[in-house]
Amino acid sequence: MINRKSIQFILTVSITIFSVFIILLVSVVLYGRFSATAQENAFRNSQQIVDQVSYNLENYIEVTSDLFNMMHHSIGQSADVKSDGMRRQLESMMSTRSDTVSLTLFDDKGQLLIDLPNVELKETLKVTEEGWFRSALDSAGHLSISLPHVQNLYKQQFRWVVSMSKSITVQHQGKQVHGVLLMDVNFNTIDELSERVSLGQKGYVYMLDESAGNIVYHPQLELIYAKLKEENVELALKHTYGSFIDDSTDEAKMISVQTIGNVGWKVVGVSYLDEVMTTSGQLNRSMSKLVIGLALIVFLLSSLVARRISRPIKRLELSMKSVERGDFNLAASGEGPLEIKRLADRYNIMIGTIKQLMERIVREQESKRKYELEALQAQINPHFLYNTLNTVVRMVGMNKNEEVITTITSLSKLFRISIGKGKSLITLADEMEHARNYLVIQHMRFKNKFDYSFDLQQEALSLATLKLIVQPLIENALVHGIEPSVDKGHIAISMRLEGSDIVIKIVDNGLGMSEERLGKILTGAVISSKGSGVGVMNVQERIRLFFGPTYGLHFESEQEVGTTVTIRFPALTLQQAEGGEKHNG
Repeated sequence: MINRKSIQFILTVSITIFSVFIILLVSVVLYGRFSATAQENAFRNSQQIVDQVSYNLENYIEVTSDLFNMMHHSIGQSADVKSDGMRRQLESMMSTRSDTVSLTLFDDKGQLLIDLPNVELKETLKVTEEGWFRSALDSAGHLSISLPHVQNLYKQQFRWVVSMSKSITVQHQGKQVHGVLLMDVNFNTIDELSERVSLGQKGYVYMLDESAGNIVYHPQLELIYAKLKEENVELALKHTYGSFIDDSTDEAKMISVQTIGNVGWKVVGVSYLDEVMTTSGQLNRSMSKLVIGLALIVFLLSSLVARRISRPIKRLELSMKSVERGDFNLAASGEGPLEIKRLADRYNIMIGTIKQLMERIVREQESKRKYELEALQAQINPHFLYNTLNTVVRMVGMNKNEEVITTITSLSKLFRISIGKGKSLITLADEMEHARNYLVIQHMRFKNKFDYSFDLQQEALSLATLKLIVQPLIENALVHGIEPSVDKGHIAISMRLEGSDIVIKIVDNGLGMSEERLGKILTGAVISSKGSGVGVMNVQERIRLFFGPTYGLHFESEQEVGTTVTIRFPALTLQQAEGGEKHNG
């Protein structure tokens, strides 16, 4: 079906489809690159945040450990752990950190040696059964850091703390005593470091104990304990460092992991992909709008380009249509692309050549027809001449000398006007004289078969007419109307000025003609072998050729009544008519 569309439609659609395809191809490639880059940036940003949290926590634990080690060293170097100086020194060290909750020292029997601040212990407390106590004694010289828990040493205190414990040898009452130093640190500081992290609106950070897989910290720990929320701990424990996608749930998550070296904890960052990849979604919407906008722009531009290309072609088509109708005056426009301009120029040259050839052919045909008509006018039907001379011989035999003279005189005048100087234009007076001489000859031949009459307007006799236009019509009246009739016929010739036209009428009361026979006469299908040989069609063509298609013959005929032939042509003088003849030639 596209073959039947206009070139403007084909160009517009083709350019638009091709451009949109290229735009879509580039958009898909760029979107893939941008999307991959956005995902890489999301991984990198998430990992950087988790690394920063891990670094902050590691630094915090390291500083706290340094404080613990300082106290441990001071206590170990003291002459008596229960001295007032030692206590003041420890209080001073604890005052440097607001998050230090308590510092206690127990001997290996579980007896309390140092208690800062001075708070009453729980009565039910059995220190030797606590995990941190046994772990410190079993791992001499190793600093143990517990998981976050509720402080359970003192009465009416339920703080959320992280405990640091380590075995120690001290001097007490002049003796070396083995024991365990315990420092509780408020967990809120660690909580605050984790809560400050922003991983989108729904993202968060939690911590795992690498050895046991227990959750050290979680912003929604209550939901975890209530089993209303679950974390894919196993997947996080498999990775020491890095980021990966967790699609085990309905909402895909991006998991970033970093290990805190000095505690054995893992910091796990959880980001939701629908938030992390928001940039990708925005890019997708932006690219869609861009593609639609570019497609519209391409469509408009391609329409303008196609219109500019097709407009001169349409003008060329209009010029061709005008030539098809016969109008060669509408030249093709030379606007548009170079190829269209060249085509229009070649077309205009071709039309000019065709126009010249047609004008040349018309002139040649007119000349040819004029020559043929002049040759036809010059010829004399031998049968007509033979009949006329035979009539003269009979009249001589019958001693009708006067009629012989009249007939020969009329014949000579007939020939003189017919042949006269080769001119095709004569005066109406000469044309009527020619018709009268013809009627005289025919009247001699047919005896009393018919009579005739002339009614001529004298003012018009000096005007010009084509030669030999009345006689063929009189001949037609005689041959087809009067001669076949049994009654005596009459031929009336009249000539009048009507406005700016000459009107000549030849009326006979012969047999008349049917429409079929009249059509044959007008087309030249019927030519009398007895006449001059100049037919009715010849008269019609000569009048129209010389004066124009609006002039010529008009027939009115009714069988058994007669026929009227009207000749109409413009009223011109000989000078005017000869000037028109030169112009036409």
